[in-house]
Amino acid sequence: MSRISQIELDDRNLPPPTPEIEQERKVAIFDLIEDNSFVLPKRDERDTPEGPYHLALSIREKRLVFDIETEGGDKAAEFHLSLSPFRQVVKDYYQICESYFTAVKTLPPSQIETIDMARRGIHNEGSRVLQERLEGKAEVDTDTARRLFTLICVLHFGG
Repeated sequence: MSRISQIELDDRNLPPPTPEIEQERKVAIFDLIEDNSFVLPKRDERDTPEGPYHLALSIREKRLVFDIETEGGDKAAEFHLSLSPFRQVVKDYYQICESYFTAVKTLPPSQIETIDMARRGIHNEGSRVLQERLEGKAEVDTDTARRLFTLICVLHFGG
């Protein structure tokens, strides 16, 4: 049961998302809830509560906050990650997404495919950075990291 069963984004202080960003958010949350792997390892020789977990993601004081509770509402973990390692990859991801959304409206499929391949490459890089930053705090598989990276981008949108 080492998985996320519920996710909440604290986006109260962000500008309203574009329709494309809102769609990315909905798809990422749906896919994440349907299939994910999220393990909290032992820390300081203390056992961690078993999942499934409720995850609240937010940005506070320029840090990405993972606030994790059990389904019963007990605190399972909380950790804060610096946003610095994510800044460039999030910026690159937004730029390529803008190109992709424009291309879908005007370019032939071969050019759209090329842009989409670049977009997936940047997305993979973001998920790799996330997995590195979570080391020792939480273990996630590649697909879970990709979906969480999408949600970090949504939070970064106005941050």
